[in-house]
Amino acid sequence: MQKRKNTKGWGLLAPTLIILFFIGILPFIYALYLSFHQWNIFSRTGKPIWIGADNFRKMVFDKDFLASLGKNLLFAAIVVPSETLLGLLFALSLMKPYKFRNVFRLIHTLPLAMPPIAIGAMWKLMTNPGLGILSRYLEKLGITYNIGQDANQAFWTVVIMDIWHWTPFVTLAFLAGLTSLPRSPFEQAQIDGANKWQIFWHITLPLLKPVTLTVIFIRLMDALRIVDEVWMLTGGGPGTATRFTGIHVWRMVFARTDYGYGSAISVFLLYLTIVLSWLFMQVVTKKEEGGVR
Repeated sequence: MQKRKNTKGWGLLAPTLIILFFIGILPFIYALYLSFHQWNIFSRTGKPIWIGADNFRKMVFDKDFLASLGKNLLFAAIVVPSETLLGLLFALSLMKPYKFRNVFRLIHTLPLAMPPIAIGAMWKLMTNPGLGILSRYLEKLGITYNIGQDANQAFWTVVIMDIWHWTPFVTLAFLAGLTSLPRSPFEQAQIDGANKWQIFWHITLPLLKPVTLTVIFIRLMDALRIVDEVWMLTGGGPGTATRFTGIHVWRMVFARTDYGYGSAISVFLLYLTIVLSWLFMQVVTKKEEGGVR
């Protein structure tokens, strides 16, 4: 009987595993294979040529790649903590009953219903000099706003756009976590005379740790591979101000048709994401062990 249940379980799981293999594992294996080759479809042979680890060595001395990686890491270091903090605050506010709460929740989550490329196009219109609502209102305040010319304005506009787009996702995640928390620890803390801050710091946050880690990991992975919104809004410009690693890969693969080097950067970016997530997990685990001791 147990064997039949196991067979049935694997049978139900098989379609998901097959889809995961073809859209996840197989492309990764192919990208890993290409990362050790030099391949330009417009070359004389048009076939991949084995070059070993030369693509990875090239990355170490590629100033354009290192610059794009630095911008991408800075972008992730800003948006991930900002979205996590704002999402938690919005989720806490939505736990309290007040007038128009459902209206605010609906408006707040609307950006999630829009695809990233549409978000980039919408912000492109809003920031268009002379036509966009943002540029026109900022001009009335005496601020010259043109993301096509000012590198700092372009970078921070991309940051604000990403926070606006993805904070609702964090809010919904924390809201689901807050609504599923057990009530007994909070009731016991109130009986013991704990104030709201003590309850939040010592009970709410520790209980929300699984949700917090999940949110941070998801947003970190998304921030390190952002392409669509930035490409629609700035195209990576002005100059290289918003040319993040994903856009650099796009230029290597499609503009220069350097499939081998582009694959090597993609594999490295995946490895970097895994390492950063692992390091973050180690820091959190060590802090908990130190607190227990």
